[in-house]
Amino acid sequence: MSETVENIAPVPATAHGPEVRPDRGFYCGEIRDGIYWVTEGIYQSMFLTTGEGVIVVDACPTIADKLLTAIGEVTKEPITHIVYSHSHADHIGAADLLPEGVPRIAHTDTASLVSRAADPRRPGVNVVFDLSYTLEVGTKRLILDYKGPDHDPGNLFIYAPDQGVLMKVDVFYPGWVPFKNLAVSEDLRGFIEAHDVALEYDFDTLVPGHVGRLGTREDVAIGKQYLLELRDTAVDELQAVDFPGLIAETGYMDPSKPGAGNHWLLFDAYFRSIGRKVTERVLPSWRDRLGGADVFTYDHAVVLADALRRDWGVGV
Repeated sequence: MSETVENIAPVPATAHGPEVRPDRGFYCGEIRDGIYWVTEGIYQSMFLTTGEGVIVVDACPTIADKLLTAIGEVTKEPITHIVYSHSHADHIGAADLLPEGVPRIAHTDTASLVSRAADPRRPGVNVVFDLSYTLEVGTKRLILDYKGPDHDPGNLFIYAPDQGVLMKVDVFYPGWVPFKNLAVSEDLRGFIEAHDVALEYDFDTLVPGHVGRLGTREDVAIGKQYLLELRDTAVDELQAVDFPGLIAETGYMDPSKPGAGNHWLLFDAYFRSIGRKVTERVLPSWRDRLGGADVFTYDHAVVLADALRRDWGVGV
């Protein structure tokens, strides 16, 4: 966190979603033609009424009971299919509350990770695929695509072409910068590239899985702009870092200093220096534009700088 609590920027108006009434604890809205989203303001699930049953995408623990309430208020159709966007428990960790014996669909990598977790809250997958799977139920069609690793192996693009709706979880944060450390993503190159992949789809509504509102194509483009500015600035600072100065500052080569020979102290100073300089350059143009920019930009800069060293070979 780059600033004290007293100096935190107000959340921009564009980051807010629809009001979540305290007496209900959730918001459920129809996106278009039988596709609904449910949120408590931080997490999101999606469901589709098809005329022959309900397709549920993700069951987040924070809204699982609310999701079932929302579905019951919309339709009497039973839940007949469940899609896991990816393996993480904060998005599918209440899937055990959904009906047993129905198809649970996910990418092969997700199925493997769920099996390895052996978490009773995340029942095993019984329909798997490698690249693409088209789910057609009644009047609805979902295309499930895997375009490679980004946030998590197996993380899907979930596309409803007839309604122009795209769901992609833990990569896009409409109105906000990503969650801490670029959403704790396993492949940061893929995380950034996912923005271009998303824009190849013909959609106008994005279900991002997090924050309290839906997104648009413009939100994806804005998120990409932030990440590219962060990346390019980190590249500059990696190439310009004053390593001899950091060695002197930490006393790494001076036997009389407490930091003598302390590798981790040296590299901590290295990353802190880069994170600070990147934040100083990037934050002014984003502090009042995206929620949490002043909270997480420093953390994003540090993990991205490390990834640029390891995966891109910058500054090595």
